[in-house]
Amino acid sequence: MTVLRNAARRGKRTLAAAVLALAVVAGTGGWAAGSAQTAVTGPAPGAAAWRADHSLGVRLPDPASASPADVARFFAGLTDAQRQALAARHPLTVGNLDGAPVALRYEANARALRAERDRELARATDPAGTLQDHRQARKTAERYTALLAPGRRILAFDPRGRGQVAEVHGDLATAQRVAVIVPGSDIDLATFDRATDPYGTPTGMATSLRRQMAAEAPGIRTAVIAWVGYTTPVGLGPDAVTGRLAEAGAPRLTRFLAGLAATGTPAPAVLCHSYGSVVCGLAVPHTGRGQLADLVVFGSPGMRRDSTAELHTTARVWAARDASDWIGDVPNVELFGLGHGTDPTDPAFGARRVPAERAQGHTGYLAPGTDSLRNFAAITLGRYADVR
Repeated sequence: MTVLRNAARRGKRTLAAAVLALAVVAGTGGWAAGSAQTAVTGPAPGAAAWRADHSLGVRLPDPASASPADVARFFAGLTDAQRQALAARHPLTVGNLDGAPVALRYEANARALRAERDRELARATDPAGTLQDHRQARKTAERYTALLAPGRRILAFDPRGRGQVAEVHGDLATAQRVAVIVPGSDIDLATFDRATDPYGTPTGMATSLRRQMAAEAPGIRTAVIAWVGYTTPVGLGPDAVTGRLAEAGAPRLTRFLAGLAATGTPAPAVLCHSYGSVVCGLAVPHTGRGQLADLVVFGSPGMRRDSTAELHTTARVWAARDASDWIGDVPNVELFGLGHGTDPTDPAFGARRVPAERAQGHTGYLAPGTDSLRNFAAITLGRYADVR
């Protein structure tokens, strides 16, 4: 009887995957239609000029292949004037170079943002452009101007594609407890801090989490990083149900976490929402020992792993899903590249379940007043006995 029941379950999972595949194809008009995104990979623009720069009389660390630890050692051997000169000549490279000093990256990214803003403002009045070109250029320039507002700490900025950015909330240099937010679909430079549905954005989640930690432990210095360092899916097309974009983004997250460790940042709690949990599932097995303290996935469609054992991490693994989250209706299967596998909240997966009874919908986990927000704060603070 057990064999028959297992066979029936496998049959249901296979049928569910087939239905899922048909729904995606039908809903998008075919695999190549609509929302398919081109993943941004490799170093930021300017890497060739960086490699060709011999002004210091030494070879600069290759942004594509040098480890963050090697990058950190290189910058540690420079004078402040030399660091500043490199940031001035190569702002996009230094601003995105994992392992470079954090404060120097802030300065480099401010330079890069000003340069990109000025470029977009020029495009906005270019006679060769269309009215639509001018409108889009002004809109992009406004986004860059917003990122340049006093007090903002931009740890990474890449204008390619839909744009990528990482912003630090708090003082990373003095933080005792750190979290990294990894978002899911429909997040990019234009939407990571949008006003609508704020707690479904990395900025809203980071702000809410840090505020909650301050309320719970006012004497603890904290920092939360909103990390939009990969190309996210748009909508619910084929990108959302395959691992293609997650596979492109995972090495970027792995490198980012290694960069934090190389610059002395405490091992963070990494909070992965929705499709971001797929990225985390592929990235975490390749992180170095001690580079993350806790892994929290919420609203997850699966991590492309069958169990926590397949994550090969010493970090504590946590999972949350509220009863009203539509992600619970997505089949937890992986077949022919479709779907993301086991539900991390399934006891068989092996994660510690985080209560989320007061959260509402797919993007309400870090809304003020929810038990999930309180629990995520307790996890980030290392107060595991308070998770309830």
